[in-house]
Amino acid sequence: MTKILIAEDNPVNLELLREVLSSIECEIVEAKDGREALEKIAENGPDIVLLDINMPVLDGLNVIRKIREQSQYDNIPFIAITAYAMKNDRERILAAGFSGYVAKPIDPIMFLVELRQLMKSRDNSTLQTKVANQ
Repeated sequence: MTKILIAEDNPVNLELLREVLSSIECEIVEAKDGREALEKIAENGPDIVLLDINMPVLDGLNVIRKIREQSQYDNIPFIAITAYAMKNDRERILAAGFSGYVAKPIDPIMFLVELRQLMKSRDNSTLQTKVANQ
């Protein structure tokens, strides 16, 4: 089962993400700020991380910077969940090391499309690694 970490400080947005994810088979782990997200990533080894950009304690851009310094997390896709919706924001966020980008307010259908694409590419990458190691 896919383990998804949601790092989101806004209760309404967190509930929406939980609701949308209820349509797929997954285990959800939650963090309320960037520091807690780093702890949960280390503790739980999620398959995918949904990371709000504007969080207290440590924002999403600082979290991704710290994560991308550690090679053991290279295969984990990180999706930025953000209210920053300008074209330059998307490019800046993806350049920071995110695998995907979803603008708030979240469109549940587009969100699931993005998530499924990342899950598929991650599954293919994992399969290729297993085959290469045999």
